[in-house]
Amino acid sequence: MNAVTSVNPHSAHADLIATYRRAEAEAAHKFSLIKAAEKKGPKAIQTAIDTSAKAAKRRDAYAKKLLDLGVTLDA
Repeated sequence: MNAVTSVNPHSAHADLIATYRRAEAEAAHKFSLIKAAEKKGPKAIQTAIDTSAKAAKRRDAYAKKLLDLGVTLDA
């Protein structure tokens, strides 16, 4: 027998929104680390910038998935 499971679209959207919110908070945190890295030199600053950019890219990818599903987020 094949088991068929139904996924509630609202639940899936809620999970994706929660993931987006976590990615958004992570991106903000990583961006704040750039300021802290200023005292440690150019190599630390570049590492913080790279890490921040990756976090922002993840956040933007989740935002695009939500937009594709027709879910808009208030900024």
